[in-house]
Amino acid sequence: MKKSTVKEIQERFDNDVERFSNLETGQVATMDAQISLELLTSAAKAVKPKAATILDLGCGAGNYTLKMLSKVPNLNCTLIDLSQNMLFKAHERVSEATNGDVKTIQGDIRDIPLQNNHFDIILAGAVLHHLREDADWEFVFKKLYDSLTPGGGLWISDLLVQDHEGINQMIWEKYGDYLKQHGGKEYQQKVFDYIEFEDTPRSMVYQLDLMKKVGFSSVEILHKNACFGAFGGIK
Repeated sequence: MKKSTVKEIQERFDNDVERFSNLETGQVATMDAQISLELLTSAAKAVKPKAATILDLGCGAGNYTLKMLSKVPNLNCTLIDLSQNMLFKAHERVSEATNGDVKTIQGDIRDIPLQNNHFDIILAGAVLHHLREDADWEFVFKKLYDSLTPGGGLWISDLLVQDHEGINQMIWEKYGDYLKQHGGKEYQQKVFDYIEFEDTPRSMVYQLDLMKKVGFSSVEILHKNACFGAFGGIK
């Protein structure tokens, strides 16, 4: 199946700002969204309690940065997203929550230059599964690693696959049951269709191994439930 273009992904999120502004209703398809958000931001604080800078990659309407600011106040925030509509909303919400600088950048992380040794915290919530080829994954992980300060952390919450085909099928059947419980058969099919069209997730093991390959000194698994997980790497 032909996968969606960056432009098509951008347009979908341009049209869905209000839904993604509400963590409780906007991410029903994401199992344990709130648990992962809490764990990622708590881990980021534990690793860098005196953090001054944060990059929120695929920031959407700003939920991750807002949660981080509730734990580490007045961070200087850089928000990146494909959708300018999301960035408008995120800038408005985040600016009200910090006395630090708030910078927004519209575009694809592969094309955006990042300053080396600059960010204490990088959060990537439900965004990296849009990467396609292995070369893209390695390029982006290395770029994010380089942009972290020593001791800084990259914290990821995302859709995952399993490396073993049989286990992957079992896990996705369980996710299908979850979707059916929350919205019926039609909702389940709708979610599976846009995942098939838009997403190319990798396993948690793949991403942890890639973190080590590009230089992270340690990696941490925070949470995993079916085909969703929260994990990170420390420079």
